[in-house]
Amino acid sequence: LSVNSLLYQKQFDSAEKLCKAFLKNQPYHPEAMRLLAAIAAKLQIYDDAEHVLESALALHPDYLRARLDYVEILHKRQKFDLALKQARNLAQADNNNAGFMLILGNAQQACGEFEAALQSYATTKKLAPLHTPVDIAMGNVLKTIGQTEAAIAAYQQAITSKADCGEAYWSLSNLKTYRFEQQLLVDMQQQLSRAELSVADQTHLCFALGKAYEDGENYAESYRYYEQGNELRAAHTPYDGERLARVLDYQRGSFDAEFFAGRGALGDPSADPIFIVGLPRSGSTLLEQILAAHSNVDGTMELSNVISMAHGFNARRANSKPRPYPDVLGELTGEELSALGQQYLAETAHHRQGAALFIDKMPNNFRHIALIKLMLPNARIIDARRDPMACCFSGYKQLFAEGQEFSYRLEDLAHYYTAYVNIMQHWDEVLPGAILKVENEALIANPEQQIRRMLDYCGLEFEEACLNFHQSDRAVRTPSSEQVRQPIYSSAMNQWQNYRSFLAPLEDGLASVLH
Repeated sequence: LSVNSLLYQKQFDSAEKLCKAFLKNQPYHPEAMRLLAAIAAKLQIYDDAEHVLESALALHPDYLRARLDYVEILHKRQKFDLALKQARNLAQADNNNAGFMLILGNAQQACGEFEAALQSYATTKKLAPLHTPVDIAMGNVLKTIGQTEAAIAAYQQAITSKADCGEAYWSLSNLKTYRFEQQLLVDMQQQLSRAELSVADQTHLCFALGKAYEDGENYAESYRYYEQGNELRAAHTPYDGERLARVLDYQRGSFDAEFFAGRGALGDPSADPIFIVGLPRSGSTLLEQILAAHSNVDGTMELSNVISMAHGFNARRANSKPRPYPDVLGELTGEELSALGQQYLAETAHHRQGAALFIDKMPNNFRHIALIKLMLPNARIIDARRDPMACCFSGYKQLFAEGQEFSYRLEDLAHYYTAYVNIMQHWDEVLPGAILKVENEALIANPEQQIRRMLDYCGLEFEEACLNFHQSDRAVRTPSSEQVRQPIYSSAMNQWQNYRSFLAPLEDGLASVLH
């Protein structure tokens, strides 16, 4: 109880000390082991959490609560095949448990077994007909595989079951192509006015209303809701801009041309990965869809492996290494760098379908260019760049699941975008020609020219399928899923201009990078 209380208060160090002290006296206590893993997960040290839960289940295979957490950790580590195996164990333990069947469906969805996931969700609905999370989960799968009308029906069913289900309204708006009828607008506003509504539902409803009023060209009302939703989100997901600045300043000061001159070939020589980096809403999903249409390229998803490695360095520092990440990169031997590259390739192998190259589309990897170039010196890196105002405001309008804490205040967005531009300029100077910048506006103006440029950079022959990327039937898991199933269009380029009168803090903050 005390550890749970400390976890709730985010006093992770105290929780860890208490948990370890308890485990000294009862070293194999199942709940204490589970809680120790939960602390590691809160600290984003997922490999430690995975190891503790694996050990707990080896000792206590019937402790289903630990197995539930194990599925979640494996999912966070994007070990979806292993998560699916554990989810099947849960379902076999109790196939009348709606929660377990929902977890099984989620694991099948993550592995790309979309038909199986829909069947598991159908079973969940039989067991719990009014369980709105399953309707939303079904809608998300249907959206991912391009069955938009069926996805809409699933989200609408969630609203029928639970009229204040903010996530369902937001999921409709997040299709980008859905338009709300007037009655649904009234319903959303009525739900939002309820004093007992949860913060999560309030937030979802605000973003949905913002999109609805934007579609109706009532930009003042739209911005009011976007601002309200962002403030709710910012209050619960603080952004540490000073920490980011310190880390990137260190990289600019320490990782120069001389640093790389002595380490350029120490890592694994594989040239398989294509990293697409930048900001969310920069057009990165479009670039991925274009490249994944090539016969020699596998599209995957936003892989978390590089970020997990970075967190892992800091976890190990507590036990042995004296310097934190990214400082520690300068201490790594060629053998260690090669092992890291091999680890990355091994961990991501299950996402691939057999093509020579594959894409890692995690935007935030721009913070880890040094690590990438050290462990995989021949990897390609594409910088997806979009006009600062357009990119930042598009991010402000988007409610992200996690990991984009900078996006909920205009000043933070400006700070983050400027830091990104500055560090990418540094890499262009230190590693000339190593990173290809593709500007969204140039791609829209001349698609074939930019597509050929990308393919040349990746060492690929031109294929017509890359021009007809929108005809691909591959699953797309990002908010841009519906947009990249259409030919390239320019209508979104200047949408931010409709809100310009509200965006002075953003425009002022971006002054140094605006052209």
